[in-house]
Amino acid sequence: MGEDLPKETEAETKEEDTALIEFYSSFKDLFEFFCLNTTIHGTIRLVCSNSNRMKTAFWALLFLSSFAMLYWQFALIFNQYWAYPVVMSMSVHSEPKMFPAITLCSLNPYRISPVNQDIAKLDNLARETLYNLYGFHIPKNTLENVSIDFSEENPSKVNSSKFHLDRNIALVKMGGKVGFRLCNTTGANCYNKVYISGVDAVQEWYRFHYMNIMSQIPSIIRMSQNNDHIKKLIYSCQYDGEPCRTSDHEHFHHPVYGSCFTLNKNGTDKFWKAFKPGIVYGLSLILKVDQKDHIPLLSTTAGVRVMIHRHNQTPFLEHEGFDIRPGTKSTIGIKQVGLLVSQELEMLAGRFLGL
Repeated sequence: MGEDLPKETEAETKEEDTALIEFYSSFKDLFEFFCLNTTIHGTIRLVCSNSNRMKTAFWALLFLSSFAMLYWQFALIFNQYWAYPVVMSMSVHSEPKMFPAITLCSLNPYRISPVNQDIAKLDNLARETLYNLYGFHIPKNTLENVSIDFSEENPSKVNSSKFHLDRNIALVKMGGKVGFRLCNTTGANCYNKVYISGVDAVQEWYRFHYMNIMSQIPSIIRMSQNNDHIKKLIYSCQYDGEPCRTSDHEHFHHPVYGSCFTLNKNGTDKFWKAFKPGIVYGLSLILKVDQKDHIPLLSTTAGVRVMIHRHNQTPFLEHEGFDIRPGTKSTIGIKQVGLLVSQELEMLAGRFLGL
């Protein structure tokens, strides 16, 4: 019986060595087993350098730093993924473009010869009206008879019918305000146009009569291409550092803005090709605004009306364009915007819109 005990003890020991799950008595033993059997580089140093605490601390710090760098790289990768980056390629294509047409008009119309006598009658009526309302006397030299003659250039376009200045449409005071009464041809359906400001009332009243006078002639009158007419508004003109050509200019009279000029109207002259952007390669103008030849009661402003438009387009200066005041330098930048539609999108639009 005594001889059998060692055999049983040896068998139990073998069973313990071949157990599938081994349990360690302490966390230190488990950690040593992990470090001795792992294939992770550097962790074995945490156990083998147990006698040297400085070396152990160094390898522990290096181990933690490696894990920190690993998670930092993971964070960068996931942030870039969730940002959904898009790769976009751009190509810049440059080619010469035709410079647009530019219309310049004075903000105060000139006196023109076919209706100069009628405007003189209106000036006398305005002088009497201001004297009766406010006791203000306008000197005659303020409303001098300075006119532009173009009847010889447009003999068939001037209406020779006699114009009658209606003195019944006069400025009167209406309960602390100033205005005038307008009626139809039968004298019925009348209404009063009143203004708080006397200056606004005078200007609107004068403009009403002035537009009746200008109705004798076409709304836009082609005028001479003589350089003397052009120099009254355009003192100097340069494009791309060279003097402008007058072959593609159009000079006309507008009933509201007076003398107007359109530069590069047709867009057929290669001189107006734009090859480079910038102020130096663009259009440079010196404009002359002279008030002595204008109608002071029609407008109290001075300057130039500018409109940039397409070639062979009628300029609607009353609704478009902008004003430039005299005595200042103004810089205007323009950019052409185009829309390119792919063939597939155009076909899809045709299905829905019935094109």
